[in-house]
Amino acid sequence: MTDRTIPGPGGPIAVRLYRPESASPEARLPALVFAHGGGWVFGNLDSHDVLCAQLAIEAGIAVFAIDYRLAPEARFPDAFDDVVAGLKWVAANGASVGIDSSRLAIGGDSAGGNLSAAVAIWARDHGGPKLRLQLLAYPVTDGVARAESYRLFADGYGLNAPTMEWFFDHYTPDKAMRDDWRLSPLRAKSLAGLPPALVVTAGYDPLRDEGRAYAWRLQKEGTVTDLVEFGGMLHGFLSSPMLLHGARRGAAMCAAALREALVLRTQ
Repeated sequence: MTDRTIPGPGGPIAVRLYRPESASPEARLPALVFAHGGGWVFGNLDSHDVLCAQLAIEAGIAVFAIDYRLAPEARFPDAFDDVVAGLKWVAANGASVGIDSSRLAIGGDSAGGNLSAAVAIWARDHGGPKLRLQLLAYPVTDGVARAESYRLFADGYGLNAPTMEWFFDHYTPDKAMRDDWRLSPLRAKSLAGLPPALVVTAGYDPLRDEGRAYAWRLQKEGTVTDLVEFGGMLHGFLSSPMLLHGARRGAAMCAAALREALVLRTQ
């Protein structure tokens, strides 16, 4: 594990690089560019340290975690811009930190899943690196509508509907901007031509239905997509491997998907 900074649009961005100890120091590893969750307000490199390390070890890859700017000090689209900057840096400079920039995935959970989905769209449309997988764990995909799962799990299931509104109000207080695809990838004009996706949802999560909807639309528009729902889990479950069997199974599944896309697949 190595901490450093890279240039960003708002100043230096802290990043953390994970490599399995079993990997040769000289090896250039495929990599997951990772954005943490926390509603664009909370979270940092330490909050998702265990998950990132687990993915690196079990998949046999590098994980490049980005400590993007947080709201309310940094509002939309600053977090998105920082993750774009991180992906561009890895694509251009990966060899300097032992990353094979021809084998990249992007992923994250919750708000990080939102950022990852949007940055995958950006990469498609702006000559970004050709990504091999987008790993989207219980992502925010729609900043405008509130799906049925918001009503079903409005309170009492961990993340609740009022907290989500609080997150939106901090990150994107201008409601007129909430249909922008950088915040609401479900509302992008086209989801065709995107990298294969693994979308993970939790059965008792206000965000469950918009995660499902994003996976279904990806499939409809021709993107190879797996939707896996952990029916008994709450939002954020992947970050609790010491408490939940579902978290351990979920992280192992994500690692297997990353290994298949980045290590085992030759093209």
